[in-house]
Amino acid sequence: MIFPGAKTAAAVRLVRWANSRARMVDDLPLLYDGRMVKHDHPADLLDSWIKLRGAPVCVGMDPVFERLPSACQKHEPAQAFESWGKTFLDAIESHVPAVKFQSACFERHGVAGMAALAKLLAHARGKFLVILDGKRGDIGISAEHYAAAVIEHFRADWVTANAYLGVDGFLPFLQAGLGVFALVRTSNPSGDVVQGERLHDGRTVAQSVADVVANTGSRYMGSCGFSALGAVVGATKSLDAAQLRQRMPHSPFLVPGYGAQGGGIADAMRCFIHGRGALITASRSVMQAFENRDGEWSQHVAEAAKSFAHEISSGLQTHLPTSSNSA
Repeated sequence: MIFPGAKTAAAVRLVRWANSRARMVDDLPLLYDGRMVKHDHPADLLDSWIKLRGAPVCVGMDPVFERLPSACQKHEPAQAFESWGKTFLDAIESHVPAVKFQSACFERHGVAGMAALAKLLAHARGKFLVILDGKRGDIGISAEHYAAAVIEHFRADWVTANAYLGVDGFLPFLQAGLGVFALVRTSNPSGDVVQGERLHDGRTVAQSVADVVANTGSRYMGSCGFSALGAVVGATKSLDAAQLRQRMPHSPFLVPGYGAQGGGIADAMRCFIHGRGALITASRSVMQAFENRDGEWSQHVAEAAKSFAHEISSGLQTHLPTSSNSA
């Protein structure tokens, strides 16, 4: 079976690889939950999780050993991550639909760190929409292997990838049945040097990448009206976000930069279209909610996750007319 849009040799090789391991659509990451209809399209899966939990939010898991609760620092980093992570996930489960694992935080601790990542990904599946944040940026057989690693060992529903290599950088992930959030407009200040530059036709570099994402994503549409190819668009670039939303009306946005990085509620709202199509992320404000506070650390984390979800859902109710018109 060749997925729609499999036009490159790299895509064909990955599909053949998947066939040989019985990893085609019926065996790709799915959500099995008696409370929901089963979906096998990444965008439909995302849409269902948001509806289930009632807020379009994602909590990032970016563990730094020195900032874990003191009780968790009694173990080696990888073991500490696993112990902390399972409790953390259980604490926020009822409040948020999605979690995003920052692969780099685990990779720095070697084989043991990656083993902890795999175990936590498995613990999260069925409880959340799972995003593996590796921002992979390679082509050809390297990109194929990155996609294969997710399917075989680090099971997630969506991944992040670098769109600045063109479609070759993210097509293998789509062909494997994964959702992809492609980097389009990032929240870091130095990204302006590249992403904000003007081309001869007047578009910014980010806008030209957005057009590639929109065009490619149109071949991977779900029944919910959104594509399996989404975009990373920083909340700190809200004016750009409104313009990019117009260029990518069917692309789900993964929106970092909210809260601790400076993005506010009005900024985040510009990433939605008619109240849908964006997933606002927060990491430190939830992960470190226990700092300088007494009592059980997981309870503070749970309260922070609940507050974050309420803030975004309330923001949609308050800002929806403005944000929808601007989009």
